[in-house]
Amino acid sequence: MDQKQPRQISVELGATESEGIYSNMAFIAISPQEFVLDFARIMPGRDKAKVYSRIVMTPGHARMLQKALDENIKKYEGQFGPIKIMGEENKNIGFKQDK
Repeated sequence: MDQKQPRQISVELGATESEGIYSNMAFIAISPQEFVLDFARIMPGRDKAKVYSRIVMTPGHARMLQKALDENIKKYEGQFGPIKIMGEENKNIGFKQDK
């Protein structure tokens, strides 16, 4: 039986991309063919957010991303302790809404 050697992939990270984009809010839209993830930023006290990045991926790639995030969150919490989420009860990624 012919066993394939794992393929090594070279990844290029440009100077602009290496700076990263800060996001404190995300929106997810789905269809049978794709997941659309919009990463936005909102300032405290404001009622308008701006999307800075959109990622479109297949459902299979979304599942692989979920698994990779799960693994890395476990590693993080093992090293630094549990991640605390402020405002989790109203699901606003760290911001509480005034009622």
